Amino acid sequence: MRFLFLGDVVGRAGRNAVAERLPALRERWSLDLVVINGENAAGGFGITEQIYEDLLNAGADAVTLGNHSFDQREALVFSERAERLVRPVNFPPGTPGRGATIVEARDGARVLVVNVMGNVFMGQALNDPFRAIDAELEACPLGLGADAVIVDFHAEATSEKQAFGHFLDGRASVVVGTHTHAPTSDHRILPGGTAFMSDAGMCGDYDSVLGMRKDEPIHRFLTKLSAGRFEPADGEATLSGLAVEIDGRGLAAKVAPVRVGGVLSEALPEFWES
Repeated sequence: MRFLFLGDVVGRAGRNAVAERLPALRERWSLDLVVINGENAAGGFGITEQIYEDLLNAGADAVTLGNHSFDQREALVFSERAERLVRPVNFPPGTPGRGATIVEARDGARVLVVNVMGNVFMGQALNDPFRAIDAELEACPLGLGADAVIVDFHAEATSEKQAFGHFLDGRASVVVGTHTHAPTSDHRILPGGTAFMSDAGMCGDYDSVLGMRKDEPIHRFLTKLSAGRFEPADGEATLSGLAVEIDGRGLAAKVAPVRVGGVLSEALPEFWES
């Protein structure tokens, strides 16, 4: 299975990059499955139903979220009917939406997609992410309930992300981090066969501060005061993510970073380019 994960889509620039580039990449690489984190897609904060549909129409098979899941109030309603929209599974019981979903890849594989949020430095304490993912994988284990398992771990601390990856090694096909919007260079296959990357980066304008126009974040660092709202940067965006070849056992055989467009150096999966 050829799988592509794209990191946090930030604002209009990120959405435009996905709409303009993903359809061609899906065809060029014969992708079987695409998952996108969309929690910053609506002006940098949350997601709307129209944006969710636009991401699916661009080629996403599922859209994951994070701490901004419900910044747009309409998400409290439409997330109930959006079967391929996945918010953190460790939100309290009764939270709208779903923390996991099964999608069918183009090669016919049944894929469990789970979104989990970390607790370290996240500003809110959710249920234990480790126990939450354990429960999901007990209900739908790799190789029995699902042919592949994709986990988006939305977290701040690299230590928590790495611990989470090792905790799931051999039980998930891919564990990829989101939230910090800066792609890390630690992509690899863990000893048990799970593809891992601490953070996939963002789909957004990197001439910015985490996808936001630079002036307001710099002002706040200098003065500790707010002069206005954070606004998404609107220059050319980079698509940032992770490419993974998943074998018949549901484990990773190949892994590579993806960076296309914008100001970052390009990175393409050589195993799909040859």
